[in-house]
Amino acid sequence: MPMVETVRGPVDADTLGRTLMHEHVFVLSPEHVDNYGRGAWWDEEARVADAVAKLRALVAKGVTTIADPTVWGLGRYIPRIQRVAAEVPGLNIIVATGLYCFDEVPHQYTHRGPGLLFDMPDPMIEDFTRDITDGIADTGVKAAFLKCVVESKGMTEGVERICRAVARTHVRTGAPITVHTDAFACSGLPALDLFAKEGVDLTKVVVGHAGDSNDLDYLMRMADTGATLGMDRFGLDLYNPTADRVATVAALHHRGYTDRMVLSHDTACFMDYFGPSWDDLPLVAPNWRFDHILDDVLPALRAEGVPDAAIHQMMVVNPRRYFS
Repeated sequence: MPMVETVRGPVDADTLGRTLMHEHVFVLSPEHVDNYGRGAWWDEEARVADAVAKLRALVAKGVTTIADPTVWGLGRYIPRIQRVAAEVPGLNIIVATGLYCFDEVPHQYTHRGPGLLFDMPDPMIEDFTRDITDGIADTGVKAAFLKCVVESKGMTEGVERICRAVARTHVRTGAPITVHTDAFACSGLPALDLFAKEGVDLTKVVVGHAGDSNDLDYLMRMADTGATLGMDRFGLDLYNPTADRVATVAALHHRGYTDRMVLSHDTACFMDYFGPSWDDLPLVAPNWRFDHILDDVLPALRAEGVPDAAIHQMMVVNPRRYFS
């Protein structure tokens, strides 16, 4: 069987089991934490212990794998994730490489690349490839998928360069892609168009946050390319209420798209977007938690006529296929 790289090393793809395809352990800005968080709202030991407790509870409910698309721009720091993974032995954590940018490339790449001040092959491709083939920094942990963004600003010059670097790394390595999109701007379509022109195997692409939309025509147009729809923000009712998300997944199931959907929440053990207010988030977003799908969404899908076999397809078979 194909092997999949996780934080603890390679595992047989057939053992991934029930998988949440878009979750974060931590979303942090190191500069934010170092300058304003320490001694205020960031306590490393407490937050690691909290993450361990939350993920152990998730395992106890039957989830055995999470795909964590935390890349540069979201505060990827693998040693911290290794600490957490070591304390949650029943959970596979699959990590990613790529860039989380809505517009311009980071300054560290601005002047290096084809036709730039230092005219050379795009260093992003080399960096992403190294993360996949050799490991991230000196951790020995290998990324198993790629992440980029096409947001409401669309295919800006910087976004296009990053997406092409991700696409070319995919062609070089075979690593699958998750692309963050803005469902309201329908930005998944130009992302898939660019990937197709770069020779990407679209069956190896998850269109992240597609589930923010209830526009079946938009969703089916993307799924018809072979791409997988990331129905991955369950609990973020601000963008799309749970009942509407459930109805959309059920409608797509009944139209024959069960093999083109994956489920998740896009939540985290801690996000510094909210600073100390993160701990009060259950008061304002009570459904945005790791067990919302298991506790609430799956029963609601069954009530809409989605059978257990289809749930197994979306949570086990489709993720396994994506990483195989």
